[in-house]
Amino acid sequence: MGCCGSSLFTETHPEKDHHHHHHSRHNHPSSTGESDTGGGASGGGGGGGGGIPPFSEFSLSDLKSATNNFSSDYIVSESGEKAPNLVYKGRLQNRRWIAVKKFTKMAWPDPKQFAEEAWGVGKLRHRRLANLIGYCCDGDERLLVAEYMPNDTLAKHLFHWENQTIEWAMRLRVSLYIAEALDYCSTEGRPLYHDLNAYRVLFDEDGDPRLSCFGLMKNSRDGKSYSTNLAYTPPEYLRNGRVTPESVIFSFGTVLLDLLSGKHIPPSHALDMIRGKNILLLMDSHLEGNFSTEEATMVVELASQCLQYEPRERPNLKKLVSTLAPLQNKPDVPSYVMLGIPKPEEAPPTPQRPLSPMGEACQRMDLTAIHQILVMTHYRDDEGTNELSFQEWTQQMRDMLEARKRGDFAFRDKDFKTAIDCYSQFIDVGTMVSPTVYARRSLCNLLCDQPDAALRDAMQAQCVYADWPTAFYMQAVALAKLEMHKDAADMLNEAAGLEEKRQRGGR
Repeated sequence: MGCCGSSLFTETHPEKDHHHHHHSRHNHPSSTGESDTGGGASGGGGGGGGGIPPFSEFSLSDLKSATNNFSSDYIVSESGEKAPNLVYKGRLQNRRWIAVKKFTKMAWPDPKQFAEEAWGVGKLRHRRLANLIGYCCDGDERLLVAEYMPNDTLAKHLFHWENQTIEWAMRLRVSLYIAEALDYCSTEGRPLYHDLNAYRVLFDEDGDPRLSCFGLMKNSRDGKSYSTNLAYTPPEYLRNGRVTPESVIFSFGTVLLDLLSGKHIPPSHALDMIRGKNILLLMDSHLEGNFSTEEATMVVELASQCLQYEPRERPNLKKLVSTLAPLQNKPDVPSYVMLGIPKPEEAPPTPQRPLSPMGEACQRMDLTAIHQILVMTHYRDDEGTNELSFQEWTQQMRDMLEARKRGDFAFRDKDFKTAIDCYSQFIDVGTMVSPTVYARRSLCNLLCDQPDAALRDAMQAQCVYADWPTAFYMQAVALAKLEMHKDAADMLNEAAGLEEKRQRGGR
């Protein structure tokens, strides 16, 4: 019940399908088979990232907790022996799902260089990307943290589908969205994408295709940028071992071939078919002819241009976007419909139980009303949560209670930053625990626009007093502030149930 304890970090049924594929501490200036599933909040329009947390450094303990100590049950992608980089699914304390890519120390021996590379990628924010939200560089550990994408990879939907193949309109959408992602990255000064392939294209909770951010960093400082079969590698990379923006266009052409054929066809073989005018032979037979020949011809021609031997003869990213945008023929149909996956869950309706004034204030996220209620309630719910010896009273109690008293005055006077400092002094001594102090500091954090810290305090209040409705109510408000509306509604419902039980005779 609620968010307390280890249940925060894990679920009882972590996915183990290897076809499946991000809390802040400090703010600071593959192979063919490696999928990068990285979920959670969807990005904003343009370069915006609504709902995406700011890029930050994670502690190793946070990521261990999120992935059940990097349990093999949480692995969602592994790249093989030549580049032993694993991707794990995990869940943070604030209930956000993440994807964690684990490198070896040998891949990035210099922690400063790894951190600088990660910060460079972490500045990017776009709705077409599975965005990078953090990293960890602790001892020998080198980890990247990204949004988690729950609906598999393009490779799974094209090559390993079970119920239905991707319809033509969805394939066109994938091609445009990935071109838009690459164009955004290039515009923001990150034009190189390493080893672009169908495993790097992920589907979010709405079924929209996103480009994995992991490909914006190499698998190692000095490692190869392409770990796929040589038949799919840009010819200039084979000549000089360097990735250029034109190399990315070549790889995009191979993804277009995947979308056209439903198979992973070597570019040389596909080009022979195109030259022989065997376009229909190239098309995926599972489409059963349900595509526009005119549209298919234009995509085939674009793929052919991308796969030109000479890099200068390939189109640029703007040309890709301008060619693919007019081909979109089902703009009003949601991606999840075309992908054949369930509709994303919506927040449940308002709890049927009658809400108390505290519940109603939390439901409408009225922080002023919550503040008034907590001031009026004072500390009457703290009875029985502490048993102190006489020695403890005489040694620490006076200073600790004085800190709490100063915090109470500041809280009453709406000086919330001072209240946070004073309540933190009280909590840090550790002699006495008070769920009310945690609840008050939680509200102060909300009013100071720190919902992650607010959620942690509300959870601590629950740990001190397991069935305290106020702890659940404060968690509900913090979750709503974090745009986790379904979890917030569940928590509000749970709080209302505890309050009802309390009124019937509980504490």
